[in-house]
Amino acid sequence: MKVLHVTPHLGGGVGKAHAAMRDVLPAEIDQTFVLLEAPRDRRYVQLVENSGAQVIVADNLKQVARLAGEVDIVQFEFWNHPRLFECLANCAFPAIRSLFWSHISGVGRPLIPPGLMEEAMRFVFTTRASLDIASLAHLSEAALSRTAVINSGFGFAGGERQAARRERKPTIAYLGTVDFVKMHPGFFDAIDGLCGDDIRVSVWGAVDPSGPVAARARAMRHPERVEFRGETAEPASALAEADIFFYPLRPDHYGTAENALIEAMSLGLVPVVMNNAAEMAIVRDRETGFVARSIEESVALLQMLLSSPQTRERVSQKAMDHIAETRTPDRSVSDFMIVWLGMLGKQPRHCDFRAAIGDNPADWFVATQCLPGATWQSPTAKDAQQPAKGTLAHFESVFAGDGSLARLRR
Repeated sequence: MKVLHVTPHLGGGVGKAHAAMRDVLPAEIDQTFVLLEAPRDRRYVQLVENSGAQVIVADNLKQVARLAGEVDIVQFEFWNHPRLFECLANCAFPAIRSLFWSHISGVGRPLIPPGLMEEAMRFVFTTRASLDIASLAHLSEAALSRTAVINSGFGFAGGERQAARRERKPTIAYLGTVDFVKMHPGFFDAIDGLCGDDIRVSVWGAVDPSGPVAARARAMRHPERVEFRGETAEPASALAEADIFFYPLRPDHYGTAENALIEAMSLGLVPVVMNNAAEMAIVRDRETGFVARSIEESVALLQMLLSSPQTRERVSQKAMDHIAETRTPDRSVSDFMIVWLGMLGKQPRHCDFRAAIGDNPADWFVATQCLPGATWQSPTAKDAQQPAKGTLAHFESVFAGDGSLARLRR
């Protein structure tokens, strides 16, 4: 079976997921990955290539169309990347068996355009939280029946609690996006609100020393509690000495699989998260972790965990067991094999993705912001201009000088 993966790149969680699944994929699956932009980080590209898959950086959309015509299944690694929307709208795909694996949840913005789900032969989410999104209300019964959920976040295999952790004062860690675009702005308030001496919090991830996160940390009453440790290519080693994983995210964050959360749980860290849909699809409250309904409640939960080694030990073991049972590459590969084999019995067909997302960059961006029938509200002057992934500024940076995007700023 030949599968072509059309993806903007193989960085981040997408590359990590495919590199892990390659190790357990049956030998009869012939995978090619076509990248719509040159990779900035080749770490996962190298792992995927070393495992026997082919990785191609597309010269143009004609090449993408040609490759699509040579395989059994075309799988779009879907998120709101400008180049992917350009490909979907402008590539002259032949008749294909199309599958979308969505690496955004659609719970909030960016939304998943319902027209794409209608056009796709199969549409697969990465989180069960997506089963309640507003886009599904716009789908036909036939399209709903073609949806599925396959996880893309995996724990570390063979994780074991370190006995040394039980013999010292517990510590807290955060690993992931150190930016208030995803991280809850109350993170530092929660750490400040804890009572006790020698409270230690390690924050792993890139941080702008002149940005709002660093400024908020400097303004803490107890700034000495937080240590910024920078990015790490070895999350297992980074988290090895921590006991509690404090992972409060904004309610409108874009994440789905939350690799850092799953990895931390697989290592036995006890998670404390907010009651957001994606996290609640991973953490079972008071069984494999704790779910807070506010920053104030997260303080109480952290305080309890710091003072209760019995609770930490009980929940730690349950978290490891749960991830080992449910979040593995083997399980996701098995799920994909079922989907792929089922698709082989269907005839390839032409898909009108352009009708689903629009004709130009402005249409493509708005398709991720509004459901059909809703009106796009122009951004205010205070809106961030940094080209974070999938933002209007990102589309503007990719399609510089595009007139349709200029009209969105008026």
